[in-house]
This record gives sequence, structure tokens and C-alpha cells, in this order.
Amino acid sequence: MRSTSLRPANIVHQTINTSRNNATPASTIKIHISFLMLSTRRSVTASLALVAFLSACSTTPPQGPIPPEPAVPPIPPTPQQAPIPPDRMPPPLGPVVVPPVQPVPPMTPTTFGALPGWEQDDLREAWPAFMQSCRGLASKADWKLPCAAARTVDAGDAAAVRQFFEGYFVPNLMRSADGADTGLITGYYEAMLYGSRKRNGAYQTPLYRVPDDLITIDLGSVYPDLKSRRLRGRLSGKSVIPYNSRADIARAPLSGKELLWVNDPVEAFFLEVQGSGRVQLDSGETVRVSYADQNGHPYKAIGRWLVEQGELSAEEATAQGIRAWIATHPGRQQELFNVNPSYIFFREERLPDPSVGPKGALGVPLTPGRSVAIDPAFVPLGAPLFLATTEAGSEVPMQRLMMAQDTGGAIRGAVRADFFYGFGAPAVDNAGKMKQRGTIWVLLPRPAAPLAPAQSVSRQR
Repeated sequence: MRSTSLRPANIVHQTINTSRNNATPASTIKIHISFLMLSTRRSVTASLALVAFLSACSTTPPQGPIPPEPAVPPIPPTPQQAPIPPDRMPPPLGPVVVPPVQPVPPMTPTTFGALPGWEQDDLREAWPAFMQSCRGLASKADWKLPCAAARTVDAGDAAAVRQFFEGYFVPNLMRSADGADTGLITGYYEAMLYGSRKRNGAYQTPLYRVPDDLITIDLGSVYPDLKSRRLRGRLSGKSVIPYNSRADIARAPLSGKELLWVNDPVEAFFLEVQGSGRVQLDSGETVRVSYADQNGHPYKAIGRWLVEQGELSAEEATAQGIRAWIATHPGRQQELFNVNPSYIFFREERLPDPSVGPKGALGVPLTPGRSVAIDPAFVPLGAPLFLATTEAGSEVPMQRLMMAQDTGGAIRGAVRADFFYGFGAPAVDNAGKMKQRGTIWVLLPRPAAPLAPAQSVSRQR
């Protein structure tokens, strides 16, 4: 199991009614002014003459017979309007009620013919990983039949392996809640560190075992809807409170709980992100350290934080880019690490066969290039899945059958996977650059009898 992983103001327009003429006409003003000028500059006689003249001009003419008013035609009745069709009715006043959006089912059954690259993938390379999955799934009712039949398949016969998967399984296209069928595909690896069982010299960074005061509550035992969900913390009196964060542990080390001491705090941090690794001790012995538990705090990606802070671009926020940033900002190293409050505790394991990968959340060894970490809330742990993405840091297609054998703190969502690259320098390099888009189809056992080889779905195209 791993811990992984990088929104117009209202304007009131006032108008002036220009249809009304409230101003005094200019001609009227002129008459008033002329009258005043005459009454002040001339004699009273002249003024009286003027008044007499104006009175004569305004004398009412003699009244004659009043002509009859013209007949007004009757107003025709207003025709009754036809009713407005419902589709032309104006919208009702008041708030508009938007119906809730129906969630998109995370799985949609399809056919093998819809899987790009299915025919080109050599499924024999995925067979050992599938048999490992059967070790963890054989006791489950839906998996008993296909896992029992798998024991009779010739692993070296490409046609037989293909007929097995097409006969016993149905591919299901994965979609996120918004209906998108593509998501983020990242990569991880098994790390290599150098350490000692005792603190000395360059070995100053501890890897901790699970502390005694860390308690885990299985929420599914109380609330069935929360199956596979756990609450972690510690007791304070009679209350359960959050366990110490990364920053807390840095300030107050967990004395006495050191598993090993290593020489590089940066590699120790990335070991937590990967979830497992190997430590070559100063005694010459090499041991494996694997995920044992976690402090209960959510995982937060330090690469995303560096982008949000403007320290790195999205393209630069790779494992390599983060390491380079730390090298040029050594004084801010712990500040960066504290962005991720999640802390991983380890256990030591023997390493009898270095060619065998670490165990994932399913409890079986991971297979480089054929194992992925997924979100078990959407993808059944152990199930085969077909992944269509591109190679790390490139546009070269990578389409192959994988096994969902691990989980991770940063792996959340239906269309999300973390590709296991294995151990060694090439694995470290590829995992650091892997940040591609991809599509996932989960292969689930057929609910009825398997198809006969002649009915193989991909052959019906």
C-alpha cells in the first residue's frame, strides 16, 4: 500500500423625457420683453394706444351657427385572441429551479473490440501478475470460477491466454462523476536508500515503526456505508484526537520508535511517497521496508504546492524538478515537507529474492510494468484492468493489461492509476516523469457462464 500520488457592477441608466416641452417658447419671451421696453421708454399715451390696438386684435368674432359634429364610426369589437401555446408561454416569475444532475455511473460495460491496442498486447506478460491476483481473490465468490479455470491455461500459449480473458471477463469503461473517461496516470517505484540500525555519522534521518499510541478505528464495523474507511488518531483522556502531523513529528521526534536511520532526508521523504523500498545497511545487509501504517492525515502533493506558490511550473513539478528545487533552497526543505501532513510508518522485511517486488495492498508481490495502484472505492482490488495511456513524458502510446494490486493516499477517483515501474535507476526516472492522461477499462467476471472460444468478443468485430 502506498501513500502517493501535483473566479459588472449593476449600472442604473437614468434617462430624461425629451417628449415633453416644459420650456417657455422663445416668441413669448420676446413679446414680454418688448412690452416692458415700450412701457418704460414711451409716454403713457403711446402705451394706451398700444393696448387699444392689442385689444382690437383680440376681439372675439361674431358667433354663427355651430356646425354639427361629424359622426364617429363605431369601434369594432376586439377579436378574441387565441390561447398561447404552452411552448410559447413566457417563463414564470420567481426563482428558476434547476433539476439535480444525475450522477454518471462509474462503470459502463463494453466489448473487447472497444479497447485500443487489446489485440496487440502480449497478454502472456500479464499472466504472472494475474495469477498473483488470484492468490488474493480466489476466496471471493465472483472470482472462484475464473481463478480455478486459470490453473488449466497454458501460460505460454498467447491464444489460450487471450481466449481465457475474453471468455471469463467483461470490460467496463471507467468514468468520473462528471462523465469524463480520461484521468491522471502517474508512476511509482521501489526506492533504494542507505542506512544503519544505529544513529551515527551521516545516518541522521529516522524511519519510524508504528507508534504504540496510534489507534485505528474501522468505521465499517459501525457504519456499513463506510466499509474500508478507517479513522486514525490517539487517545487524550476519553477522546480520540488527530495523531501528530508531519510538522509535529519533526518538532517532537518519536524517540524509541526508530526502525532504521538513513543518510538522506529527501530520499526518506520520497520513500514515504512510494510506500516501500530497500535499505542497504552499513553492515552490508540489504533489507526491505514496507508500508505498515499512516498517521491519519490526508496526503497533500508538495509538487502542486510549489506550482501554486509560483516556485515551479506545472511542467517542472516532477520528482526530478522537486529534488532540484530542494537542492537550491535547502533552508526551506522542512517547510516544503510539512506541506504534506501525512506521515508513513514502516516495517522491515527480509529480501530473500531481490527479483521479487514488494507487496502491495492486495498482499501479493507487485509486478513491474503490470501492476498499478488504484482507488479501491471504485476499482476492485486485484481486478485486471486495461490501461490506454502514453509512455512517461512522451506521446508514445502505452496500451496494456494491468492488475490492480495496490492503493495510495494520492490515488483518488474512478479514472486514476499509479503505474508500478519496479526497482532501479530507470524505474526512478520513468516514475518521476510519469504524469500522463489515460483511460481505464476494468475487467469483471461474467455473471453467467463464460463464452466459448469461438464466441470470443474480440472475434465478433
